[in-house]
Amino acid sequence: MNRRQNSRTALRVAAFALALGGGSPLAQPDDDQVLIDHGRYLVTVAGCNDCHTPGYMAKEGKVPEEHWLTGDGFGWRGPWGTTYSANLRILMHALTEEQWLDYAKNLRTRPPMPWFNLNQMEPRDLRAIYRFARHLGPGGERPPPFVPPDREPNPPYASFPAPPEP
Repeated sequence: MNRRQNSRTALRVAAFALALGGGSPLAQPDDDQVLIDHGRYLVTVAGCNDCHTPGYMAKEGKVPEEHWLTGDGFGWRGPWGTTYSANLRILMHALTEEQWLDYAKNLRTRPPMPWFNLNQMEPRDLRAIYRFARHLGPGGERPPPFVPPDREPNPPYASFPAPPEP
């Protein structure tokens, strides 16, 4: 085969891959850096940082990435008690990717965590979040423990009213 035939063959392969929705034939859909970058995007737009990164909302997102997903000592108090945002970096370093997928798909927890949204995420998106958190490395401390509803938590915390009766 001559150089011109090789070029035509390469173009046909590329066109076939694009027609199948595979993007560039040179890029692997689960390439680690692609997933890490997608995970960074998801953590930002899905609101993970809002609760799981200290000071993220107050600083309008201007928190160095090295502090992302390290949990927070800010409490969320309501009829359920007082909860604290988990340190996702410690959590994900304790789990395999498959364990994380199972955890995320089956999580049921107290407010304000929107576990029902996490349960609905596509496996590729969950893998991306996992790879990004693992890329950051373990960091930060464990959050304070849950405080039952009949006990006063240490400040700071936000209080939620009881939900209205249906």
